[in-house]
Amino acid sequence: MDFSNRLLLLLEVVEQGSFSRVADLRNLDRSVVSKQIARLEQELGVRLLNRTTRSLALTAAGSEVVSQAHQLRALLNNTQRVAQNYHTELAGKLRIASTTDFGRQYVQQAVLAFQQAHPQVEIELRLEDRIVDLVGEGFDLGFRLGKPRDSSLITRRLARNRLLIVASPDFIERFGAIDTIAKLEAAPAAVYSAPGNLLDKFSYLDNREQTQYFHLNAVYRVNDARMIVQAAVAGNLLAVVTAQMLGREVLEGRLVPVMTHLPLEELGTFYAVYPHRDAPMKTKTFIDLLRSIVGEEVPVWEQNIPGFSQMYCPLKVQ
Repeated sequence: MDFSNRLLLLLEVVEQGSFSRVADLRNLDRSVVSKQIARLEQELGVRLLNRTTRSLALTAAGSEVVSQAHQLRALLNNTQRVAQNYHTELAGKLRIASTTDFGRQYVQQAVLAFQQAHPQVEIELRLEDRIVDLVGEGFDLGFRLGKPRDSSLITRRLARNRLLIVASPDFIERFGAIDTIAKLEAAPAAVYSAPGNLLDKFSYLDNREQTQYFHLNAVYRVNDARMIVQAAVAGNLLAVVTAQMLGREVLEGRLVPVMTHLPLEELGTFYAVYPHRDAPMKTKTFIDLLRSIVGEEVPVWEQNIPGFSQMYCPLKVQ
């Protein structure tokens, strides 16, 4: 590893907050990361980090060096991007991050089709439900539910992802018709839950078109969207899901939409996000391919829910 790469490694350590996290991301031993930072300090002749067993803190010199490392990374990224944009053929590596369920169902389809058409492009796909730092972790492209808060990222809308409430026929027979908010809140439910993200509260419009909320009786929490659907199919729980989470469960009668008169507000829209407006051709081509797979105004997953356009009084997506 040369001097410039050690500078970039230091930047990653600061952004990730630990040697271990960087080691995991780079598939290295933690000791390798530590030795490279120590060597950088030796080359510069100054201490860059104050280290304890639990934390890292930049020294004054370290702050200055990290500032230079930021500029170095930006220069290298810009140089590579300019070169990529001169290629008339798609080539090189494309690093993609996506939410887990969407990635398994649709991004994977796009990857297989893309590589068949452009075998010279090497693709890395990372499936995670956390918000991935595209720039800091070196990704070319990400797919997210909801518009990113980071205004520096470029976004392209992919497709809407509306909510519905589902239960199995066995559940409805056992608990009775779910036709009021009180019954909905009393019924046992499966919900998505991950660190800092518990989805047990949802909004709807009342008769005066004012936003109200209902809370599900969450007796099962899980951080996998498919397992929520499977739990509802099993017959002991209901669930609020997005249309994209479903396969053929409604078509085959294993799940039934309930409370379809309730005007549910939108959970979010799928977006493609990338760091720079002048993205390489391979990035733009991949996005276009994925859009053709999922559909645009009416996404493909809504075809699995007969009459869905008339359910839950959908609001116009902006």
